[in-house]
Amino acid sequence: MSFSYAIIDTALGHVGLLHSEAGLYRVVICPAWEEVAEIVTRDYPAAVESADAFGDLPQRIVRYLDGERVTFNDRLDWAGASAFRRDVWQATCAIPYGETRSYGRVADKIGRSKAARAVGQALAANPMPIVVPCHRVIGSDGGLTGFAGGIEMKRRLLEIEGALGKVKT
Repeated sequence: MSFSYAIIDTALGHVGLLHSEAGLYRVVICPAWEEVAEIVTRDYPAAVESADAFGDLPQRIVRYLDGERVTFNDRLDWAGASAFRRDVWQATCAIPYGETRSYGRVADKIGRSKAARAVGQALAANPMPIVVPCHRVIGSDGGLTGFAGGIEMKRRLLEIEGALGKVKT
């Protein structure tokens, strides 16, 4: 599998985008450009730097992190993900901008009402934060639990969307 990558500077730090022939494959968010570059070159040594593969996705991510409402309807490459994870990620993509859902509600949405904890594990493995908006999934008590980028980043993403005051479990 061949990969293209781009690293962009945003209001939240540097974002690395990795693209396969099938679509967007991974999003990496780090404070420093060097951290993103190290992850990309370590995990995908044959990846070639090329913003062309992403269309306007880099610009949309910058605009989103600057507070503009944008849509992420890009082709996503979920190769290697289990059917359960794909179901969770697709259900998460359906959560509207500026709204939140609980892990339990996502579990209900995919027909697995007792799988809230497994939903959390699937979201912890989300390879495309922001584009697959796992930050919109919160605890049943409205708490900001679990986020691979840290709770402060989750809080910041929800603030950008104006979602902190509109918690829906």
